[in-house]
Amino acid sequence: MTTPLPLRLIAGLCAALLSGALAAREVTDQLGRKVEVPDRVASVYGSAPPLTVLTYALEPGLLAGVNFPFTEADKRWLPARVAGLPVMGGLVGMGRTLDVETLMNVRPDLGLAWNTKFNDRAKTEEVFARAGVPLLFITLDSLADWPAALELVGRATGREARGKALAAEVRAGLDRVSKALAGLPPSALPRVYYAESADGLATECDQSFHVEPIALAGGYNVHRCAPSSHMGMERVSLEQVLAWDPEFIVTQEAAFYSAVKTDPRWAGIRAVREGKVYWVPHSPFNWGDRPPSVMRVLGVQWLASLFHPQRVRLDIRAETKRFYRTVLGIELSDADVSAVLEPPGAAGTDGHMHAH
Repeated sequence: MTTPLPLRLIAGLCAALLSGALAAREVTDQLGRKVEVPDRVASVYGSAPPLTVLTYALEPGLLAGVNFPFTEADKRWLPARVAGLPVMGGLVGMGRTLDVETLMNVRPDLGLAWNTKFNDRAKTEEVFARAGVPLLFITLDSLADWPAALELVGRATGREARGKALAAEVRAGLDRVSKALAGLPPSALPRVYYAESADGLATECDQSFHVEPIALAGGYNVHRCAPSSHMGMERVSLEQVLAWDPEFIVTQEAAFYSAVKTDPRWAGIRAVREGKVYWVPHSPFNWGDRPPSVMRVLGVQWLASLFHPQRVRLDIRAETKRFYRTVLGIELSDADVSAVLEPPGAAGTDGHMHAH
């Protein structure tokens, strides 16, 4: 006959099992909410593209899903597991709605939400509560917010040292540019036009977060206004761009970058005449915008070296190698650096148009 276990021992075993299953820590997010997160976080879902890049920088293996499909060009740089992650959409940005059923099926250990006025907080909380996923709101309104965000998510995921190292990287990059541009008079800021869409006639107001890198790099965004929406992409006329006569044009659009070189309608603009049309690198993540991410630290330094070469001296190839290794864990060869910096079909340009 089997001797029954003492009641006290049974209670102790149950308590031990229960505490192991429910082991959690309290983390305060950037809205001041106290959230119970698991002691061990093995998977994270960020409900906006910047949070996906933040998670990747902390540790690619943490990603439970992505907001948008990667292009074949981007997949070249990514671990196979990351390239094949489910596309779950998001709650802010990139035009894809979060697939709640997928969230419930994937059931990540932790969810991240963008603390922005454009995000419906109540809806976001309801979605994650329904899926049974603890949620932290993260503030990323500007690049200056990234160190605190990296440190917080680092603590929450048990990657505290990595979070601090990345935060230090962001601070160092911004300080480098800030110190180099200190005392620069407004009259020394070059006029910059940010060209979006295939025709180059969508742009961003100077007050939009989409063009923060231009201001941080010591550029004067010629379109002075308040954004009409979170999405931006304000339409302007070619006549207006001609009137602005920018000294630099910065674009993410490969089609526009290629066409503007030979389009006679743009030929009279100073930036085109002088070959100062620059394409923003964006593999595997954008250096400037869409999504705005930690990659902007590299983008700001690159732009500052273009706008103010006497003040900001940067070996862009060496810094690209170092940054990708330090922040993304990607080792680049010399050929890889060229592939990152050069626009599609523009071999040998290192991301800008030479005057002829």
